[in-house]
Amino acid sequence: MRKFYFKSIFLFLSPLGFSQIPQFPTTQNPNPSNFQTYSDQTFTSTHRNNTVPAIPKINNNERTPEAYRNDIKMAQEDMRRFEQEQVETKKAEFERRVKSLEDSGYNLPSLSGKAGTNAYYDAFDKLTTLDAENYSTTEANFIVENAFYDGKQNFQQFKAGIQRTAKQVLQKMKAEKQDTEDNTMKNIALFKHFSKSYKYDFDDYFGTKDWSKMFTSKLIKTGKGQCHSMPLLYLMIAEEMGAQASLATAPNHTYIKFLDSENQWQNIELTNGIFTTNSMILESGYIGSEALQNNTYMNNLSKKELMSQLYADLANGYIHKYGMDEFVGKTLDKALEYYPNNMYANLLKSMYQQARFKHVTDNLGIRNAENPEELQNIRYFPKAVELLQETKAQFDKIDNLGFKFMSSSAYSEWLGNMGREANRQQSEEIAERIKQMNAEKHRKKQEDLKKAQEEKRRIEEKKKKEEEERRRLFYLKT
Repeated sequence: MRKFYFKSIFLFLSPLGFSQIPQFPTTQNPNPSNFQTYSDQTFTSTHRNNTVPAIPKINNNERTPEAYRNDIKMAQEDMRRFEQEQVETKKAEFERRVKSLEDSGYNLPSLSGKAGTNAYYDAFDKLTTLDAENYSTTEANFIVENAFYDGKQNFQQFKAGIQRTAKQVLQKMKAEKQDTEDNTMKNIALFKHFSKSYKYDFDDYFGTKDWSKMFTSKLIKTGKGQCHSMPLLYLMIAEEMGAQASLATAPNHTYIKFLDSENQWQNIELTNGIFTTNSMILESGYIGSEALQNNTYMNNLSKKELMSQLYADLANGYIHKYGMDEFVGKTLDKALEYYPNNMYANLLKSMYQQARFKHVTDNLGIRNAENPEELQNIRYFPKAVELLQETKAQFDKIDNLGFKFMSSSAYSEWLGNMGREANRQQSEEIAERIKQMNAEKHRKKQEDLKKAQEEKRRIEEKKKKEEEERRRLFYLKT
C-alpha cells in the first residue's frame, strides 16, 4: 500500500480555490517542411481526415511574388484553422470525459456485462436476508463460495458433508466416553480431527493465482487448506456439533478461539495443529500498540463481525474474478457497517478507493498521480478533490487501526516459527492443563452425580417409610 503522495498532495491542494479554468491540451506548431502536396480545397471541412494540409508546389517562373505571398498566407490561415480544430476536438473529447465522470458520480465503469456477475449480485442479496446475529455459518459461507462458481454448486450436498463430519466427531467422543455436552471437550475433539484429517497447502496459500484455493469446498475435497479455509470449516462443523467457538484475526491470518471450562480463552492454530498463546501470535512483530488499542486483532469475533468477514470475502472473490467496480464498494460498505474496524475489509476498501481515484485522474488526463505538479490540476474539479479526500481518509484509517504491511515471506517465516519445537512443547503443556482441568471437572461432576443419586435414594427411602407408617396407622384405626 503506497499513500505518501496522498498526504503531500492533499496538503498542497487544500489552500487552492476553483476559480480558474483548466488549460486544455494543445497541439505543437506544425513544421511546414513536413507538409505534403494537396490538390483539393476541402481541407477546412470538419468531416475530412485529420491530416495536416501541405503547401502546394510553386513554379517561381510562372508565379508572381504577390501570388506567391497569397498562397503562403492561405496556407498559414489553413494551418491556424487546422490547429484550432485540433484544439476544439481535444477540448470536446475532454469535456465528454468529464461529463461522463460526473454523470456516473465519478464511479468505476460497471462490469455487469461480464458473464457470471449476476451470481455475485444474487449472493449479496441472499446475505442481506440473513439475520446477521443469528444465521447458519454453513449457509452464509456457501453463498459466498457459490458466487465464484456462478451459483452452480449444490447446498444440500455441501451441508450434508458438514453434518456428516460433525456426527463422526461426536460418535468418536461417545466411543471414548467423553462428555458430548462439554464445550471444551467438543472443541478438543474437533481440534484432534483437524490435526489428523487436514494439512496445510503451501501452494498459492493467498489465492493469488486461484482464489478458489481459499474455499472450504476445496479443503473438503483435497484435505488441504490454509488459515482462511481451515478456521471457517472448523466453525461450520463446530456449529453442527453445538460447540461454541469464534474466529479471530491477526495480520494476513485467522485462527480459532474458544472459551474453556474455567472461562479462559484458548487459541487453536489449525495450520500447524497446536494450541497457541497470545505471546506466540505477537511474535510476528506486525501487531503494534495501535492495533491492540483499537481491538483490531486477536479478538473473538461475534456472529455479526464474522458476517462482515464474509461480505469482505464476497468482494474479494469478485475482485479476483472480474476486477473493481461499484459492486465492490457496495459490498465493502456493508462489511464495514457490521464491523467498522475490520482490517481485512478496510484494506480492500483502500484498494477500491485507489482504483476509483486512478480511474478519475486517467480520464482527467493526469497520467502520474504521484507527481505533485501534475496532480494539482484536479483543483479545477471539486468532485475529484472530494474523491482524493475520501481516498486519503481511507488510508489514514488503516494507519490509525494499526496496519503494518506483512510480506508473504515474513508471514511464512512467522508461521514456521509458530510450529517450532519450543512452541509445540508449550502447546502440549496447554493441552495437558486443559485435559487435567476437564478430568478434575469430570471427577467433580461424577462426585456430584453420586451425591445426588445418594440423596435421591435417601429421599425415596424416607418417602417409602412414611408411606408404610401411614398405611400401618390406617389399618390400626380400621
